[in-house]
Amino acid sequence: MARIGKKILTIPAGVEIKVEGGRVTVKGAKATLTQTIDPVILVKIDGGKVTTVYTGDDKQGLSLQGTYNSLINNMIQGVTKGFEKTLDLVGVGYRAALAGKKLSLQLGYSHPVEVDPPAGVTFEVAGGTRIIVRGADRQKVGQTAAEIRLLREVEPYKGKGIKYLGEIVRRKAGKAAKAGAGGGAA
Repeated sequence: MARIGKKILTIPAGVEIKVEGGRVTVKGAKATLTQTIDPVILVKIDGGKVTTVYTGDDKQGLSLQGTYNSLINNMIQGVTKGFEKTLDLVGVGYRAALAGKKLSLQLGYSHPVEVDPPAGVTFEVAGGTRIIVRGADRQKVGQTAAEIRLLREVEPYKGKGIKYLGEIVRRKAGKAAKAGAGGGAA
């Protein structure tokens, strides 16, 4: 049941992990990330290997072992490679531009929408309609991308809005598809 929690993580070269006071700190070339750990989970570091051990006796707590193991693995990946989410703007006149570090979006409103990047997150605009959100913290990158997407969700009739790269939008047939079925004056 706890296969993810029992997985042994290897520490790559250039990454430093410290466990102190209920916190795990991972330091690498890109960033330093910190995560608070539940007291029932013990994090052990043995010569280049990290393991999580559950010290309690209930099943609910056992699921935490896998969660914290995955969080530590994400922290290791974040400080070495980093994470990114790509968003596409679909629609006539929809475009993005960078104004310093801020992201300025034209989304069909009467005014441009500006988005400030949170600490540790950067924006990149490619081709005016593609936004790349990058950072070391996987949760922060995903949350920022989701908040940008909510500024103009994809509508199902024309498919206009902000969508993730590779996201499939289920389209609905409009009124024109019903025109031949029943009703109408003769």
